[in-house]
Amino acid sequence: MVSDPLYIAGEALSSRLWVGTSRYPSPQVMVKAIEAAQAGLVTVSVRRLNLHAPQETFLDLLIGRFRLLPNTAGCYTADEAVFLAELAREALQTNWIKLEVIGDEHTLWPDPEQLLAAARKLIERGFVVLAYAPDDPIVCQRLADMGCAAVMPLAAPIGSGQGIRDPERLALIRHKLPKVPLVVDAGIGSPADAALAMELGYDAVLINTAIAEAENPILMAEAMRLAVEAGRKAYHAGRIPRVSYARPSSPLEGLPWETA
Repeated sequence: MVSDPLYIAGEALSSRLWVGTSRYPSPQVMVKAIEAAQAGLVTVSVRRLNLHAPQETFLDLLIGRFRLLPNTAGCYTADEAVFLAELAREALQTNWIKLEVIGDEHTLWPDPEQLLAAARKLIERGFVVLAYAPDDPIVCQRLADMGCAAVMPLAAPIGSGQGIRDPERLALIRHKLPKVPLVVDAGIGSPADAALAMELGYDAVLINTAIAEAENPILMAEAMRLAVEAGRKAYHAGRIPRVSYARPSSPLEGLPWETA
């Protein structure tokens, strides 16, 4: 397979599997799972940090070992998200931000109006914005057009483990945005889901709950890594077309007998 680096905002990332840091049974298991995943990015919620003394948080297990991506999880308005992003930039010395602005506490579905407003403000302030979005082709197009470094449509509601509910819609977003880094974020339940996301042509997947709440998070992290690699190779290889009839795997032409 030819060299296949993933570039976001001009920077090469080491892996197409990104992972989160919540819901693990212990910080030690979290670190071992991230290592098994060989994660390209590791997301951390700004709300979980002691921004006055970040070295006293679980970050002391992560800083210097993994590439961290702060996120604005838990925000309901553009102003809240921008405020947290500014805090993260100051505390972690990075202008990369995973932007989340949700509209409902039960579904955790992104609020398109507030999401677009926050993305616009953050880009104007020099942030590299990776935007968690609904699987809506129009919203994803607008996020890409305004300059988001990556657009991250959901597969299913956060933490639901439902897998990819609408692969055709994700494929449509990929078709409409052929040159934009796209990441499937939220809802992944199994390695099969991760492989499918990559087979659809997505550039990476972000997984948290499916790894953290597995019976064996470390083993699941490894399984997800292998699935992402397999799905990416399958995408490059090109699957056979689907047909509505059978085709013999051994052609009949040239056989020494005639068929009726």
